[in-house]
Amino acid sequence: MSGSNPTAAGAGPLAPGKEEKKKCGGGVLNRLKARRQLHASAHDEGGGGGGGGSEPQRVPPLTEQDLLALDTISPEHVLRLGRVTDNYLCKPEDNIYSIDFTRFKIRDLETGTVLFEIAKPSASDQDEEEEDEEDGGEVDTSAGRFVRYQFTPAFLRLRTVGATVEFTVGDKPVSNFRMIERHYFRERLLKNFDFDFGFCIPSSRNTCEHIYEFPQLSEDVIRLMVEHPYETRSDSFYFVDNKLIMHNKADYAYNGGQ
Repeated sequence: MSGSNPTAAGAGPLAPGKEEKKKCGGGVLNRLKARRQLHASAHDEGGGGGGGGSEPQRVPPLTEQDLLALDTISPEHVLRLGRVTDNYLCKPEDNIYSIDFTRFKIRDLETGTVLFEIAKPSASDQDEEEEDEEDGGEVDTSAGRFVRYQFTPAFLRLRTVGATVEFTVGDKPVSNFRMIERHYFRERLLKNFDFDFGFCIPSSRNTCEHIYEFPQLSEDVIRLMVEHPYETRSDSFYFVDNKLIMHNKADYAYNGGQ
């Protein structure tokens, strides 16, 4: 996880598995698989069709501007987005639960190899950064909410990846904590992930590992993603009781080592 203040979590590979709900309450590692989507997005898998006689009726997409006009943004709203957002859909101060991501690690579950790991700077380092900003630097409103990744092309051929996040919670209980993460290459939605953290007790430190099973991308798509770094992007939306409280963004390059 590199880039400007790389403390945001929720950047990972691409595909849903079965739903598995667990409580986050303390330092015990919980492994979370993405819930299986019960409805098809109009933009999933390139907008392809595929039969579906008993499938729920498709709903029209929403634009970023549609969502910015709302007082409250719900999971159902972001699931109807047709492209990655240009802006953040909520403000940092909307995180009234003081949820703070402090560590992030990506590993290949088949070999156990750690592919990426970073921790938030210590409190003293953060104080120095704040002093530098007060001495004349401009405040970056996206600080801590944007991450830039660079991987090798081999990353796109991995099968299963675990993304471990460590986060702390303020003095309020956090109920129905949920993350929806949408990955795009250019204008194409690659995959949608939907994780339930469950309930987090006040003043707790929590560790969860999100299990990602990679989609089988064609060699042509892999080649394009390698040849066009940072055109693969993602939005990570965080909800408490179905209300958006955090929005992080990331982009990806897969040309490392070339």
